[in-house]
Amino acid sequence: MHVAHLSLTDFRSYTSVELGLEPGVTAFVGPNGQGKTNLVEALGYVATHSSHRVASDAPLVRHGASRAVVRCAVHRDDRRALVELEINPGRANRARLNRSPVSRARDVVGLLRTVLFAPEDLAMVKGDPSERRRFLDDLLVSRTPRFAGVRADYDRVLKQRGALLRTAAQARRGARSGRKAESEAGFAAAGAGDVLGTLEVWDAHLARHGAELLRARLELIESLRPLVAGAYAALAPTSAPATLAYRSTLSTGDDASEDEIPGERGSSDAPTLSTDLGKTLEERLKERLLEVRPAELERGVTLVGPHRDDLVLGLGELPARGYASHGESWSFALALRLAAYDLLRADGGDPVLILDDVFAELDAQRRRRLAEIVAPAEQVLITAAVDDDVPPELSGARFEVAEGSVRRVR
Repeated sequence: MHVAHLSLTDFRSYTSVELGLEPGVTAFVGPNGQGKTNLVEALGYVATHSSHRVASDAPLVRHGASRAVVRCAVHRDDRRALVELEINPGRANRARLNRSPVSRARDVVGLLRTVLFAPEDLAMVKGDPSERRRFLDDLLVSRTPRFAGVRADYDRVLKQRGALLRTAAQARRGARSGRKAESEAGFAAAGAGDVLGTLEVWDAHLARHGAELLRARLELIESLRPLVAGAYAALAPTSAPATLAYRSTLSTGDDASEDEIPGERGSSDAPTLSTDLGKTLEERLKERLLEVRPAELERGVTLVGPHRDDLVLGLGELPARGYASHGESWSFALALRLAAYDLLRADGGDPVLILDDVFAELDAQRRRRLAEIVAPAEQVLITAAVDDDVPPELSGARFEVAEGSVRRVR
């Protein structure tokens, strides 16, 4: 798979840009702040419908414009697809495939598959659990686009259930303080005053969608574990081995170990992950929601579900977060991305590899090792501040990016 053409209109700093691209290595070189990352960010957005730099769509639209448009021609084997995304902050995005509208923008997810390395990846190791959950879920969607719908359904239920819990919590606080009117108004807003009955309905929806997402994450980790270990060993051969585990709110206590979820540690006696596990997870989610209901009604938030889980990264017996050095953290982040690349490639066809200002962050040994690993990919796109940041193993086309323009120099 490779991108043959990229077209941007009012995306980030670009009023308009047209780029012809080829298989192999392409580097975008220029001083910081000139728009190099904007180019590869656009491709990442087409692939995942999210940015690796910002959480909302508004910053993606050029200041003064009402929308942005990204078009890219994707070649896979002997097939060609023109994917177009119209980004409308505050409104639904729109998409076209081969110039024909599609009913939902997410219907074009998966036509372009990318693996993007960026300085922000360090947050997967050092940052909050949300960064690691996002890594898992984005990879799930890249491998199986229908999980975009599963994730959207889960987020919708979580939002609705959270609104009900907040209303109930406000009403309870009002009742305790003697503000009867506020209490009655709060319960009425919850819908016919039957908070517990309504919660049971949302519990069922949350358990169903949450179990599907959780089961997929567990299966994904089973596949990732040996690939991450191998990639990390190649990047940091003298370090302790990299490990993965999954910590879930299905555990029955703050100190519960990760292996309380069946099949997640990959031991020889662990049950095989199957459709039966999905049913088990749904039942356990319902049980846990009942167990924590008093606390949820008190605090007004959903305390159980995949949105509060964590992917635990380890080096030997120690957690990587807090114990890994800067170099080890970088190697772990790179190993996660390389493992994602290997999984996507095994599914059929090389994804496009994007290395956004990564080599400047690496020492000479890690730079060389990474270059050797990614060089065989069908298409590699690199951003760098200076030519010297691009390893000689990754020679190829060069574009100069400066003052809002992109010019091919070789």
